[in-house]
Amino acid sequence: MNKIPIAEIPASERNSEENGFSISELDSSLLAKERIRGKHRHNFFFILLIKKGTGIHEVDLVNYDVADNMIFCLRPGQIHLLKLESDVTGYVMRFNTNFYQPNEKSILQKFRKATHTNLCPLDNNRFERVHAIAERIFKEFSDKEEGYTSVIKASLDMFFIELVRRCNNGGQVEDQVHSYKQDRLEEFLDLLRCNLSSMKQVSQYTTMMNLSAFQLNEITKTTIGKTASEVINEQIVLEAKRHLLALDEQVKMISESLGYEDVSYFIRFFKKHTGYSPDAYRKNFR
Repeated sequence: MNKIPIAEIPASERNSEENGFSISELDSSLLAKERIRGKHRHNFFFILLIKKGTGIHEVDLVNYDVADNMIFCLRPGQIHLLKLESDVTGYVMRFNTNFYQPNEKSILQKFRKATHTNLCPLDNNRFERVHAIAERIFKEFSDKEEGYTSVIKASLDMFFIELVRRCNNGGQVEDQVHSYKQDRLEEFLDLLRCNLSSMKQVSQYTTMMNLSAFQLNEITKTTIGKTASEVINEQIVLEAKRHLLALDEQVKMISESLGYEDVSYFIRFFKKHTGYSPDAYRKNFR
């Protein structure tokens, strides 16, 4: 079965002291590699800072017009296609959870919130504050002085604190109830991403999260206006769309990769939620 190409952090970087982190300045060679790859996934977090530039960035079937002072945050498993003009400036950071996973709960909340928001456009002053942290990270990564990995990890804490602050109406403090629900929502989304093909029932996730179905539905309804079941179904449909538009594999193979043994059931499910059969969707939107 064909699979959507997965880009990895180069082995030379995974095996070095960084153990799964890199930061690069945006240049023509990096952009050329992105174009050649076409649509692909990452098995790492991908943070793109656009200081100056234009182009198109497609993330999970949504096209974003690139402009100055934009920050994109992609999670492992998302599909993207980057088409930027050659005069773009900024940085791209790549890291996996072996290198960076916030230990402090408040920072973990901000990290999850930032990485569940694909695009964060900022005004010039706010962007400069975040960009300055990226510049510090780039210098530490380039100079590799004693203790530099610790500095990079601490700087990533600052980066995500500042990013969420800048994207959150200038830094208004959230109430504790909303913060708790947002945190549990993002925990649910992370579990869903990792278990989608084998777990499609709300009860399976409530067991893992030690919540009742009522509690999980209250969390999803309050934060994003959807039931937990609707969130699961949307994620299944999104993954099916990713395969249909990125690959030529048969619908039967897509059905099996999503955990459906009965392809006819999968086709009915997909049509119910999109209005198209899988084949018709591919024909109309590819």
